[in-house]
Amino acid sequence: MTVDTIRNNRQKSFSQLLLAPGVFWMLLFLVAPIVMIIYVSFWTQTTFSINSTLTLASWKNFFSSEAYVGALWTTLRLWLIVLSLTFIIGYPAALFVGLLVKSKTLATVLLVLCVIPFWTSFLIRVLAWRPMLGKEGAINIILQKLGLINTPIEALLFSELSVVIGMTQIYVVFMVGPIAFMLGRIDRNIIEAARDLGAGFGRIFWKIIFPLSLPGVVVGAIFVSVMVLGEFATSGALSGRKVNLLGNIIVTQVGSLKWAMASVVGVILTFLLAVVVAGFLRIVDLKSEL
Repeated sequence: MTVDTIRNNRQKSFSQLLLAPGVFWMLLFLVAPIVMIIYVSFWTQTTFSINSTLTLASWKNFFSSEAYVGALWTTLRLWLIVLSLTFIIGYPAALFVGLLVKSKTLATVLLVLCVIPFWTSFLIRVLAWRPMLGKEGAINIILQKLGLINTPIEALLFSELSVVIGMTQIYVVFMVGPIAFMLGRIDRNIIEAARDLGAGFGRIFWKIIFPLSLPGVVVGAIFVSVMVLGEFATSGALSGRKVNLLGNIIVTQVGSLKWAMASVVGVILTFLLAVVVAGFLRIVDLKSEL
């Protein structure tokens, strides 16, 4: 055995030793809980008790219930809407902060202003929309003062619209941050060179700016997706329990001590998150881009 071989084996052993704590942590706090949730989802659930006898009853109950399947489709629909709105609103804001603002200090100040709402409780930020969206809320009063409407818009509160508004406002910052970070890394000389060659802003944006900012878009989309798909508090507070999401079902089932059904919904939600995240990661190679 040569000296190089011995050195390589030692380096490999040292690398594995460094990875061991992280691998152990992931197995203990990620893999093991997921395996346990999958296992519990097959337990036999009765009205007042649960036992470890394996059965498909809870899974059949979920997919045969219009309420549960409806909550699944509602969750997916609201996720797509909120994801689209956070991108539509967040990208121009990130473009302004990350690329158009020349001063790094001012750009930092603007990003800090974006996260100021997170200095307060999540529940307070959600409930703050109630006096804004109600029949006698600020938005209806302003619209009536401007003469745009004659009667208050009742659909602003306790509806899917109110949930979408609340989620979009709360999670748009998670789209702005990563995109602004990627835009801030773009070499301005590339843009100047494109201008010197006669390219307009539209061509520069689609050929240079947007492709280079795409990793930030993907990271922001993953952040927003993970939080929106697991939401329950915003829909409960702003829809008056009229909008039922998968997260709300989990909270209800756990509160009723129906662990098997809660585990079924948890497994489905975990699978959805895994598919969504994997899909976004196929768009760009984040390891090489970040």
